[in-house]
Amino acid sequence: MAAPLVLVVLVAVTVRAALYRSNLAAFISERVEVSSPLNAWKRVVEGLALLDLGVSPYSGAVFHETPLIIYLFHFLIEYAELVFMITDVLTAVALYLAIQEFNKVVFKKQKLLIELDKYAPDVAELIQTPMEMHYIPLKVALCYLLNPYTVMSCVAKSTCAINNTVIAFFILATIKGSAFLSTLFLALATYQSLYPLTLFAPALLYLLQRQFIPVKLKSKSFQLYTMQYGALYLCNLGVIICLSFFLLNSWDFIPSVYGFILSVPDLTPNIGLFWYFFAEMFEHFSLFFVCVFQINVFFYTIPLAIKLKEHPMFFMFVQMAIISIFKSYPTVGDVAMYMAFLPVWNHLYRFLRNTFILSCVLIVCSLLFPVLWHLWIYAGSANSNFYYAITLTFNIGQILLVSDYFYAFLRREYYLTHGLHLTRPDGTEAMLVLK
Repeated sequence: MAAPLVLVVLVAVTVRAALYRSNLAAFISERVEVSSPLNAWKRVVEGLALLDLGVSPYSGAVFHETPLIIYLFHFLIEYAELVFMITDVLTAVALYLAIQEFNKVVFKKQKLLIELDKYAPDVAELIQTPMEMHYIPLKVALCYLLNPYTVMSCVAKSTCAINNTVIAFFILATIKGSAFLSTLFLALATYQSLYPLTLFAPALLYLLQRQFIPVKLKSKSFQLYTMQYGALYLCNLGVIICLSFFLLNSWDFIPSVYGFILSVPDLTPNIGLFWYFFAEMFEHFSLFFVCVFQINVFFYTIPLAIKLKEHPMFFMFVQMAIISIFKSYPTVGDVAMYMAFLPVWNHLYRFLRNTFILSCVLIVCSLLFPVLWHLWIYAGSANSNFYYAITLTFNIGQILLVSDYFYAFLRREYYLTHGLHLTRPDGTEAMLVLK
């Protein structure tokens, strides 16, 4: 399996290197779908220029990246293209290793449940076989490295690629069962973009499951492990934030990074839901609706944790999708991260209802983004309503895609327990309806 992965990596690096040397690089880096006010490369360069002049990069209203990122590129600015290519490769390798380990866990769990007669007798066709699972890690790496969204993020040098790398290593550490490394990378991801805080719940549930600790609120072992994991996470996050303070000798980065993410002051158009709504909003209503919009990312965590407590990896996938849809400054790089996990759930394809339609919606929207932007900004024959309409369609397509996978997952789990051929009490065939 190593040889195909190396081949995929070589192809991905070649594509990126070719695009870096083409005229498309400047065009892609300016696309609002690829770079946001939070992670645009030109803003990083501006921050570096201020740092070189001995001025705090947060003294203006341009730079909103974290101190560790600016100090990273302070030393590696000349090798920026290489850094972004390496981060993409590291992300793909981490995902490959994570899914490889996850498949082993899934196979062992299936084997145990079959031995304990937990599955219905007529569901053999729903059981994942080693042959079906063999190529899933490679498909995940392929879907990440050769996804046009990922390629564009790398070519635009969006720092979203670095955040994706940190999340990938967090997932790998969690699946490997290392609580310390899991909290370390989760703290780095939270420090970088705040919203990965919601991945705390699925990671904790996975580690509890790995330790065979029951998820019961009154259980002492559950309480102890949760407190230990939470304390490790807070300690790691505290150390990272304090390190940032010592680098800058200032706390200016907290309002400039996290205040910027939460208050959404920059209404530059992007693929998110915030910018148009708040551009039209009366000022005295904005605080209330900012809170309403921001709570969406965090609101679904508890109900999903209750429903998917036995399936933390699927919970993590859904939560990453929610983050990419509802965060304040999303880019296509965020979308690429959760889409890389779609091959992991290929056993759900038979239960999906709208795959073709939703695929077409997402592809057409991706193609129409630059068209409607040109009509609005350059041709003057359209307005912001056109661009926001395609943004809404794109996000609705993502929501329906995740909902479809969620429906398919629950349906398969029900069939595994109750059998494929459902009957009513009178013996007639029944139809499964999930509400």
